[in-house]
Amino acid sequence: MCRVVDLRQAVLARNDEGARDLRAELAERGTVAVNLLSSPGSGKTALLEAELGLARQRGLPVAALTADLATENDATRLARAGVPVKQILTDGLCHLEASMLRRHLAGWLPDGTRLLFVENVGNLVCPASYDLGEALRVVLASVTEGEDKPLKYPTAFGLANLVVVTKVDIAEAVEFDEAAFRANVEQVNPGVEVVLTSARSGLGAGTLLDRAVDVLGGGSTHQPVMSRQHSHGGHSHGHGHGHDGHDGHDHGPAHVHALSGETP
Repeated sequence: MCRVVDLRQAVLARNDEGARDLRAELAERGTVAVNLLSSPGSGKTALLEAELGLARQRGLPVAALTADLATENDATRLARAGVPVKQILTDGLCHLEASMLRRHLAGWLPDGTRLLFVENVGNLVCPASYDLGEALRVVLASVTEGEDKPLKYPTAFGLANLVVVTKVDIAEAVEFDEAAFRANVEQVNPGVEVVLTSARSGLGAGTLLDRAVDVLGGGSTHQPVMSRQHSHGGHSHGHGHGHDGHDGHDHGPAHVHALSGETP
């Protein structure tokens, strides 16, 4: 058992090192990475497609990388926004790692890209454990998922710089208790901003993009309390990402496919 724990800590520590390197490389390029995490079916692809379209309208150079277990459906949808998009097929792997992201960005990320949106695999356990070198971590939850979602997945929500609620247009129909959800978010991540959105009605349109642009301009992000309390054994954690649910194994490269979008 100790051997497995040691291996897990080593994998996560190596990922942290890779994330620091990637963060520095992106900063040198003038690019801010935004990591989007959620359960499957939360509506993050629909929201991201709308935000990419707004970015293109504003003339802001953006790109998106989306990860999925087996299909290219999300990349096909995102490419409709007319921006550079790349699909990573993870072949069953439940999360992205910094080394994977760095490898797939090499030679692809267009020069001058200011914002890079990374749509992580639909999962609130494994992806929460991996820093991808992002400057902004966003966790999304739809109104259909229940108000206790933050309590069920405290690491994912506890390490978020921003929480986005999706599908608010059907909140009344599913009896979503906004106050209870906000209280639960506050319990695991005091002070984090909670944004309400609806891709269908347009509620909150551009808010995610605005927050990313704020970071791009040098603005500060919410710093989760958990980032100051977390470590992998003796390995200190300063970037604010926790660990719950990694299998302890290293993984080889995933398959990648690029879809050409019109450069903004």
